[in-house]
Amino acid sequence: MKEAERLNITRSLELFEEAKTLVPGGVLGARKPGDFIMGEYPIFLEYGKGCRLIDVDGNEYIDFLCGYGPIILGYREEEVDDAVIRQIKDKGFCFSLTQPYQNELAKKLNRFIPSAELSIFLKTGSDATTAAIRIARAYTGKVKVMRCGYHGWHDWCVEMKGGIPEKFYEDVYEFHYNDLERLEELMAKHGNQTAAIIMTPFGHPLHQKMQVPKPGFLEGVRELANKYGAVLVFDEVRTCFRLRMGGAQELYGVTPDLTVLGKGMANGYAISVVTGKKDVMMAAASKLFISSTFFPNSDGYIAALKTIEIMEREKVIENIWEKGERFMKKIQTLIDKYNVGAELTGVAPMFFITFDGSNADLVRGKRTDFYTQMIRKGFFFTPHHHAYISYRHTEEDLALTLQAIEESMAYVSEKYKE
Repeated sequence: MKEAERLNITRSLELFEEAKTLVPGGVLGARKPGDFIMGEYPIFLEYGKGCRLIDVDGNEYIDFLCGYGPIILGYREEEVDDAVIRQIKDKGFCFSLTQPYQNELAKKLNRFIPSAELSIFLKTGSDATTAAIRIARAYTGKVKVMRCGYHGWHDWCVEMKGGIPEKFYEDVYEFHYNDLERLEELMAKHGNQTAAIIMTPFGHPLHQKMQVPKPGFLEGVRELANKYGAVLVFDEVRTCFRLRMGGAQELYGVTPDLTVLGKGMANGYAISVVTGKKDVMMAAASKLFISSTFFPNSDGYIAALKTIEIMEREKVIENIWEKGERFMKKIQTLIDKYNVGAELTGVAPMFFITFDGSNADLVRGKRTDFYTQMIRKGFFFTPHHHAYISYRHTEEDLALTLQAIEESMAYVSEKYKE
């Protein structure tokens, strides 16, 4: 199988060299080049439309990263952008007091999300998960936290501990998704001091295969929270308004005390939410302080209201599930055809192609070669993060993607046939 031609990313690399003189490391966080494949992926993008991206060198991609999840409809969704532009031009969006769209959006959330009674609006997922932990601690009067999943960059949960005194995270204990036994052990030891169990109700661990809940897992977590008087927090930053309008809690039928929302709710505009049961949420009214100059800005509220309106009207989630399930079945057929150790996990709206095997170097090589071929062919996945399907992915886009996946699988199969 012929190797795909390397992309011209000269301008991206030039901008990156310049950026290193202006920004620590050039690019920070999950967007730094080392989190992709050095020398193969663009580093700077110029624009996007629908499900397609154009980088600064003019290369075009069908995108499956979707801005790391916020793009549920598509890039530059005109109806959403026009609503925000009208708000900015006709009324403004940053004031000393709150505009009434706060109430409108809170009522929308109460309609969809099983746990939603009261809501607090913030800007980022990290803001919201940290606020949820603070609320849980204030409500219970306890300190310890059990966690499962990625919950942002703040001191209590960030994976890289540089610059953080140990005392800021010494009361936080990790358990793995679908491992109820480990959580039972932790709660038997620390349960009476535990303020919160925070977890992703659908398993999407960093850099690893995705997992649906085993029978009884979420129900078991709920029972443990009840038994020890801990607040159960579902981190639905990625899953709410994507797996269901009401999130994974609607899909799987287990209701937490608090829910954290963000990403797909506003199609790329910055807004996040902590929502939950009234008695728990009321701790935020009297026992703690949550505030920011920009939390009440109404551009995010307007974008969320319009995005939710479109999702209801166009049955967006149903559309994504239908085409996504067909797409995943065809991917699995290709994985079965080319025996290269590839695995497909996840569900229709969010899925991941990983590679498995006993030889770590071989696994790494296959993964790198597969995703190198895909980016060179113009399909934007990442080796280390799951993919998303958006509303604007067409059947033609998915058919082209399947062709590229087959060619890339065949390339890996040929290269590693011995």
